[in-house]
Amino acid sequence: MKRADIFEFFSRLAEANPDPVTELEFSNHFQLLVAVVLSAQSTDVGVNKATRALFDEVRTPAEMVALGEAGLKQHIKTIGLFNTKAKNVIALSQALIVHHDGEVPHDRGALVALPGVGRKTANVVMNCAFGAETFAVDTHVFRVANRTKLAPGKTPEAVEAKLDKLVPPPFRRDAHHWLILHGRYTCKARTPECWRCPVDDLCPYKPKTPPPRTTTPKTVA
Repeated sequence: MKRADIFEFFSRLAEANPDPVTELEFSNHFQLLVAVVLSAQSTDVGVNKATRALFDEVRTPAEMVALGEAGLKQHIKTIGLFNTKAKNVIALSQALIVHHDGEVPHDRGALVALPGVGRKTANVVMNCAFGAETFAVDTHVFRVANRTKLAPGKTPEAVEAKLDKLVPPPFRRDAHHWLILHGRYTCKARTPECWRCPVDDLCPYKPKTPPPRTTTPKTVA
């Protein structure tokens, strides 16, 4: 995609959604970190259902450690891989207490050193908590970047590097939110809804999917 088209691409997404935010629910940086860790291979909707009661009870790493692994599992047992995730959340809570005075660190290196925290999770936290211009590449972002030829790449790391190079100001901070939401609700995996896509003319994807057929009600003579 040409640079002029990239600017137009994000201009249109920004016009349609001027203030995009993560759909995960949280009230502080620690809860954000926990929610993002829990969201791996799970939906935001499923994570939110599980964490509403949890986050009423737990707001700090110390409270999470006090809850314990068994107690945490009872809250998140509806989430995929909940056993591993519970172990990681307790371990990262302990690490935050020991190494960071109970605070979520700002930098990627410190974040990815925490149990259960990979680069994508670190990028989300840095962006949503601290306003960093990071590009978290999940399955939606990876698909949209490749399908539209915005930033094609064979790996999430390759796509992230291209987005970091190509996305212009003033779109850098919110770019990954626009791409996630676009992939989740419009540029869907199986059947992209090209007929209502605001950037369809900038996208080389073929064939464009037509609008669903509407049935004409039968008239009774």
